[in-house]
Order: sequence, then C-alpha cells, then structure tokens
Amino acid sequence: MVSIALCGEMEMDPSCEEHKNPAGEPTEHEVKEAISELAEKNSHTELLHGPAEESKRLCVKEPPEAEICGKQRNSSEMKSLSDPEGENGDPVFKKQRNLRKTNSWKMVRFQDPSTEDDVADRDSSAEGLFPEYVTEEWTSSTFEKLFMADDWQDVTEDHLLRKKVLESRDLHAPRPTWGQKVTIKMQCVLEDRTVVEKDCKLVFVIGEGDVNQALEECVMSMQKGEITLLLADSQYAYGLLGRDPDIPAWAPLLYQLQLLDIREKPDPFTLPIADRIRIGNQKRERGNFHFQREEYSMAARAYCMALDVLTTHNRVGSDVTVKAGEEEEVKDYRVKCLNNLATSQLKLEQYDEALHTSRDVLALESDNVRALFRTGKLLSDRGEYKEAMEVLKRALKLEPTTKVR
Repeated sequence: MVSIALCGEMEMDPSCEEHKNPAGEPTEHEVKEAISELAEKNSHTELLHGPAEESKRLCVKEPPEAEICGKQRNSSEMKSLSDPEGENGDPVFKKQRNLRKTNSWKMVRFQDPSTEDDVADRDSSAEGLFPEYVTEEWTSSTFEKLFMADDWQDVTEDHLLRKKVLESRDLHAPRPTWGQKVTIKMQCVLEDRTVVEKDCKLVFVIGEGDVNQALEECVMSMQKGEITLLLADSQYAYGLLGRDPDIPAWAPLLYQLQLLDIREKPDPFTLPIADRIRIGNQKRERGNFHFQREEYSMAARAYCMALDVLTTHNRVGSDVTVKAGEEEEVKDYRVKCLNNLATSQLKLEQYDEALHTSRDVLALESDNVRALFRTGKLLSDRGEYKEAMEVLKRALKLEPTTKVR
C-alpha cells in the first residue's frame, strides 16, 4: 500500500470559482486543473504526468500495485520482481561444468508459500532430482551440439524446442491435453550448468500461462511417467529480457522432466474459498511478472483468470461455506486485480475497457483513490467533464490517510 496526502476540499480552491460557467457545468480547463492538482499531490503513484491532450492516456510510472515491488516475498518459491535477494552477482563459470545451485531458487510458478513444503529445506543442495540419469548431455554437452543431435526429437516445427526421451512408458499411457492439470518433477540449468529452476512437484494447468511456453509445449508431447530431456531456445523461455537475476537475456535452457500426474482442472466454484484465494493470487502474481516485463496482454489475461477464481459464489448444491473474513479478503484481492487489469488495459490503449474496469473497482470500494483518478481522467478524455469533475471531487475530499490500493 502507498499512503498519499490528499489536498483539501476542492470547493476551497479559488481557481474553481473563477472559471465556473453560467450554466454551472465544469469546463475542460477546470477538470484539467483538478487532474493536475491531484497528480501533483500524488506524483509517486500511477497518477497522470504530462498534458492529457498529448497522449490521451494515463502515464503509469510504476507497476499497477505498489506491493508488486514493495512487498518483500517471504518464500524462495516466489520469483522476486525487484529484489534479487541472496544473489551475489553472476555465477562464476568454472572449467569443470559441475552442477551447482544459485543462492536463491527461482521457481517458474508463483504460489502462496503457506500451502507448500519448505522449499529452502527441500532444495538445500545441488543434488539432482534424477541421479540415475546424469548423462553427458545433462552435464557437459554444448547446447549447439544438442540442437543438432540426430537422436533428439523436435517438439515444434521450428526446431527450437527439442527433447530426448530417457525413459518411456507403455504406448497406451495417457498424454495430457490443453486445459488439463498436470504435475511434473523438473530441474533446469543454463549452458554453464548453473541450476536455475528445481521442483519435485510442480503443478500447473496447460494453457493458463502458469509456466513458460517450453514446459507447456513439452508436457503435451509426453506420456504419464515419461522422463525426458528438454532443450528450449530462449524464445520459448525468457527471451530478450531473461529473468533477473539468474537467467540472462537470450539464454537457452536445458530441462530434465518427468510427467507424474494428469487430471482434469477443478471447477473453481466447487473449491474451498481458501483455495480460490491461493489460486487467484498465483494468477495475480503471474500477471505482475508479465507487467514488469511490459508483456501487457499476458498480464491482462492473467488478471482476468485471477478474477474468475476470486469469488465467493458457489455452484447450486455446493456445500462450500464462507468462513469469517474470507468474503472481505476476496473483495480486497479483487480490487487489486481490477486495478492492475485497468492499468494493463491503459498500456494497451483499451480506454473503454479501462473505464469499465475502474468502475468495477469503485463498485467494490467507492473511495479507492487510484480508481477515482483513473475514472476521472478517462471521462475527461471522453469530454464528459461534469461526471469527471464529480469523480475527481470525491478523490480530493478523501482523508489524507487514504491509501492507494
């Protein structure tokens, strides 16, 4: 949360009295003055900077939720978006390419640590998850050689995602399909064999963007129980930006994978509310990750999926009960997701959608300054000055202790 000091009553501003027109309707000049006043008072939030007529959009200076960067992650299982805690610079390249771990494990998923085992204990050493498959390909072969190897299969037609089956199963063993929930055991290394990802029980739904594209594509080519090596070009992993601080830009990755389980995705309306909150926050964290990378379409998609889960509504006949405090908790997380979604929509220049989303925030929390400002600015850009001024007045009248969510 980011505390902001709001100015006093707008009616006390002499400039407003001087410019009122005879009909009592606020002018474009008055609305812009209100926008500028509120923006100047809150320059550390997402509020407007620069003339509205130049860009016709809000200029977001920082991530949509202040907690995205400001809130310290309390689990090594969550990918830090701003603080490379525990990293002591780039790993030193050794002549002998022995497997070694980085100082903090960066997982491909974003989960509530309260629901998982202690990852620090579980992954306290660089011991591999597949000790019986310590092959030359895994420990020392160059990636160029593996990309050209005849005994590797292409997962995709562009030859940028390749696999080698180490242990196969019966031909009739099932393969997962789009939308199913899978559990895999996996570990991942860079070409210098620095371990950057490791999980003995990674669960995700294929097609929901919970993991990178390399893993989603590969698991659909696997049978239950299969163990395989997967070589992924950076285009299927973390691309141009890499993943700070442990995966450089344009870095290909080598995985060892085993497909442990395949199940149908559960209906969120039949899950306990605590599970919905956990899953919704996974999606929201993934959205924050994409927003930081300026992948705004993917961020918006993740926030929408989070909103689909963050609800207390149940299927008819469901015996799910809402415990004390859960309804308010769900509402708070919906407000965060909606604010983040609106900010992503602005980045995508989807102004009508951003206005609709901002109004959804205000329906849940009428004094949300972030949503009030955004709504007022968007209404002003549409020429709806009367409604814009009413919304901006509400923001200016709020107590100085109001927090931007």
